Amino acid sequence: MSAGAQDAGGTPADVVAPRPVVAHERVAAGRIFDLVRDVVDLGGGEQVTREYLDHPGAVAVVALDDDGRVLLLRQYRHPVRAELWEVPAGLLDVEGEPAQAAAARELHEEADLAADRWDVLVDFATSPGATNEALRVFLARGLRPVPEAERHTRTEEEAGIEARWVALEDAVALVLSGALHNPSAVVGVLAAHAARAGGWASLRSADAPWPYRRGTLPA
Repeated sequence: MSAGAQDAGGTPADVVAPRPVVAHERVAAGRIFDLVRDVVDLGGGEQVTREYLDHPGAVAVVALDDDGRVLLLRQYRHPVRAELWEVPAGLLDVEGEPAQAAAARELHEEADLAADRWDVLVDFATSPGATNEALRVFLARGLRPVPEAERHTRTEEEAGIEARWVALEDAVALVLSGALHNPSAVVGVLAAHAARAGGWASLRSADAPWPYRRGTLPA
């Protein structure tokens, strides 16, 4: 194991350790993300070419009510040709917007809910060999409905969203049985269950550092 792969106590921990980019080009531009190609200097005279999706990043919300139920939303996802049960989520596509504010916006728009308490539940890279997408999952509690006059008008795939409240332990069983596949839901549900079992001691503040968010990583 390389020296940078663990902290002083010997516990494995990811570290930001960019290699020099010798050349960079945009291969194809998309509506949400681009396909880019980098020539990367790995050191020792070795260079490699890597193509990946340059993604703005995203946030997701495990909304947990006072009865210990998590909100799941059913939405059609065309790339996998499936209707998936998910947690509220969305892109970080507003320049400079704090991640928690984006999460609150998505909870409002997709679920007609607001929350009084926000914590960071877990962070992950969705597919680090293929995209730089970073995703932060928040835990939202102290839920309350958005007034009818302030609710968002949902369009496209979001217009058909179906909502269902599921006990957190039942949601875990759905994940482990293979009934749920959306990565934000899978990671978020399991993380929430583990965090609750630990008395919520693992939760981080809503503005906790997030070094893997695009724009934070070194070029």
